[in-house]
Amino acid sequence: MTKIKSVPEESEAQAEGCSEERTYEELLVNLNPIAQPLASRRLTRKLYKCIKKAVKQKQIRRGVKEVQKFVNKGEKGIMVLAGDTLPIEVYCHLPVMCEDQNLPYVYIPSKTDLGAATGSKRPTCVIMVKPHEEYQEIYDKCLEEVQALPTPL
Repeated sequence: MTKIKSVPEESEAQAEGCSEERTYEELLVNLNPIAQPLASRRLTRKLYKCIKKAVKQKQIRRGVKEVQKFVNKGEKGIMVLAGDTLPIEVYCHLPVMCEDQNLPYVYIPSKTDLGAATGSKRPTCVIMVKPHEEYQEIYDKCLEEVQALPTPL
Protein backbone atom coordinates (compact mmCIF):
# COMPACT_ATOMS: atom_id res chain seq x y z
CA MET A 1 0.00 0.00 0.00
CA THR A 2 2.96 2.35 -0.21
CA LYS A 3 3.22 4.69 -3.13
CA ILE A 4 6.37 4.98 -5.17
CA LYS A 5 7.42 8.59 -5.67
CA SER A 6 9.98 8.07 -8.41
CA VAL A 7 8.10 10.09 -11.03
CA PRO A 8 7.67 13.31 -8.96
CA GLU A 9 11.32 13.20 -7.87
CA GLU A 10 12.42 13.11 -11.50
CA SER A 11 10.21 16.08 -12.37
CA GLU A 12 11.56 18.00 -9.37
CA ALA A 13 15.11 17.29 -10.47
CA GLN A 14 14.28 18.49 -13.96
CA ALA A 15 12.65 21.64 -12.60
CA GLU A 16 15.64 22.41 -10.39
CA GLY A 17 18.12 21.76 -13.18
CA CYS A 18 16.08 23.68 -15.72
CA SER A 19 17.26 27.16 -14.73
CA GLU A 20 20.87 26.03 -14.37
CA GLU A 21 21.08 23.94 -17.52
CA ARG A 22 19.47 26.25 -20.05
CA THR A 23 21.93 27.21 -22.73
CA TYR A 24 22.44 30.67 -24.15
CA GLU A 25 20.62 29.65 -27.35
CA GLU A 26 17.60 28.40 -25.37
CA LEU A 27 17.42 31.71 -23.51
CA LEU A 28 17.45 33.65 -26.79
CA VAL A 29 14.07 32.16 -27.73
CA ASN A 30 12.26 34.34 -25.15
CA LEU A 31 13.83 37.67 -26.13
CA ASN A 32 11.80 40.83 -26.67
CA PRO A 33 11.97 42.61 -30.02
CA ILE A 34 13.54 45.69 -28.38
CA ALA A 35 16.46 43.73 -26.83
CA GLN A 36 19.25 45.46 -28.78
CA PRO A 37 22.24 45.67 -28.26
CA LEU A 38 22.38 42.09 -26.99
CA ALA A 39 25.43 40.84 -25.11
CA SER A 40 27.25 37.82 -26.49
CA ARG A 41 27.61 34.68 -24.38
CA ARG A 42 31.14 35.72 -23.38
CA LEU A 43 30.16 39.29 -22.48
CA THR A 44 27.15 38.00 -20.53
CA ARG A 45 29.44 35.87 -18.35
CA LYS A 46 31.78 38.83 -17.79
CA LEU A 47 28.84 41.01 -16.79
CA TYR A 48 27.63 38.39 -14.30
CA LYS A 49 31.12 38.32 -12.72
CA CYS A 50 31.20 42.11 -12.56
CA ILE A 51 27.71 42.18 -10.99
CA LYS A 52 28.72 39.62 -8.35
CA LYS A 53 31.76 41.71 -7.39
CA ALA A 54 29.67 44.89 -7.35
CA VAL A 55 27.14 43.26 -5.00
CA LYS A 56 29.93 42.51 -2.51
CA GLN A 57 30.89 46.22 -2.55
CA LYS A 58 27.20 47.33 -2.57
CA GLN A 59 27.75 49.20 -5.84
CA ILE A 60 24.61 48.20 -7.74
CA ARG A 61 21.22 49.76 -8.30
CA ARG A 62 18.48 47.22 -8.81
CA GLY A 63 14.94 47.47 -10.15
CA VAL A 64 13.25 49.92 -12.50
CA LYS A 65 12.30 52.54 -9.88
CA GLU A 66 15.70 52.67 -8.20
CA VAL A 67 17.69 52.69 -11.46
CA GLN A 68 15.45 55.35 -12.99
CA LYS A 69 15.79 57.57 -9.91
CA PHE A 70 19.59 57.43 -9.92
CA VAL A 71 19.89 57.89 -13.69
CA ASN A 72 17.83 61.06 -13.34
CA LYS A 73 20.18 62.20 -10.54
CA GLY A 74 23.13 61.75 -12.92
CA GLU A 75 24.75 58.61 -11.50
CA LYS A 76 27.12 56.82 -13.89
CA GLY A 77 27.52 53.10 -14.57
CA ILE A 78 26.65 50.26 -16.94
CA MET A 79 22.96 49.49 -17.23
CA VAL A 80 22.18 45.78 -17.71
CA LEU A 81 18.63 44.99 -18.84
CA ALA A 82 16.96 41.58 -19.07
CA GLY A 83 15.77 40.79 -22.57
CA ASP A 84 12.94 38.46 -21.54
CA THR A 85 10.87 40.90 -19.45
CA LEU A 86 7.18 41.14 -20.28
CA PRO A 87 5.38 43.46 -20.75
CA ILE A 88 8.09 45.57 -22.35
CA GLU A 89 6.31 48.77 -21.30
CA VAL A 90 7.68 48.17 -17.80
CA TYR A 91 11.18 49.25 -18.82
CA CYS A 92 11.17 50.35 -22.47
CA HIS A 93 11.82 53.98 -21.46
CA LEU A 94 15.17 53.16 -19.80
CA PRO A 95 17.30 52.82 -22.99
CA VAL A 96 16.09 56.27 -24.08
CA MET A 97 17.09 57.70 -20.69
CA CYS A 98 20.51 56.04 -21.06
CA GLU A 99 21.04 57.58 -24.48
CA ASP A 100 20.04 61.02 -23.16
CA GLN A 101 22.47 60.69 -20.22
CA ASN A 102 25.16 59.09 -22.45
CA LEU A 103 25.22 55.90 -20.33
CA PRO A 104 26.17 52.51 -21.78
CA TYR A 105 23.46 49.84 -21.68
CA VAL A 106 23.20 46.24 -22.80
CA TYR A 107 20.59 43.49 -22.82
CA ILE A 108 21.20 39.98 -21.53
CA PRO A 109 18.89 37.02 -22.22
CA SER A 110 17.49 36.14 -18.77
CA LYS A 111 16.00 38.12 -15.87
CA THR A 112 16.24 35.01 -13.67
CA ASP A 113 20.00 34.77 -14.22
CA LEU A 114 20.33 38.53 -13.69
CA GLY A 115 18.58 38.24 -10.32
CA ALA A 116 20.72 35.21 -9.42
CA ALA A 117 23.90 37.18 -10.17
CA THR A 118 22.88 39.66 -7.47
CA GLY A 119 22.54 36.84 -4.96
CA SER A 120 18.74 36.96 -4.95
CA LYS A 121 16.15 34.33 -5.76
CA ARG A 122 13.93 37.06 -7.24
CA PRO A 123 14.25 37.81 -10.97
CA THR A 124 15.39 41.34 -11.79
CA CYS A 125 14.71 43.17 -15.05
CA VAL A 126 17.31 45.95 -14.74
CA ILE A 127 20.55 46.57 -12.83
CA MET A 128 23.02 49.42 -12.92
CA VAL A 129 26.61 48.55 -12.00
CA LYS A 130 28.59 51.48 -10.64
CA PRO A 131 32.38 51.69 -10.98
CA HIS A 132 34.54 50.89 -7.93
CA GLU A 133 38.29 50.41 -7.45
CA GLU A 134 37.89 46.85 -6.09
CA TYR A 135 36.73 45.49 -9.46
CA GLN A 136 37.83 48.34 -11.77
CA GLU A 137 39.70 46.04 -14.18
CA ILE A 138 36.74 43.78 -15.01
CA TYR A 139 34.41 46.81 -15.01
CA ASP A 140 36.61 48.55 -17.60
CA LYS A 141 36.67 45.42 -19.80
CA CYS A 142 32.88 45.15 -19.65
CA LEU A 143 32.48 48.88 -20.33
CA GLU A 144 34.78 48.68 -23.35
CA GLU A 145 32.89 45.70 -24.82
CA VAL A 146 29.46 47.25 -24.15
CA GLN A 147 30.47 50.49 -25.86
CA ALA A 148 31.82 48.50 -28.84
CA LEU A 149 28.40 46.90 -29.44
CA PRO A 150 26.41 48.40 -32.34
CA THR A 151 23.75 50.87 -31.22
CA PRO A 152 20.16 50.21 -32.31
CA LEU A 153 18.53 52.59 -34.75
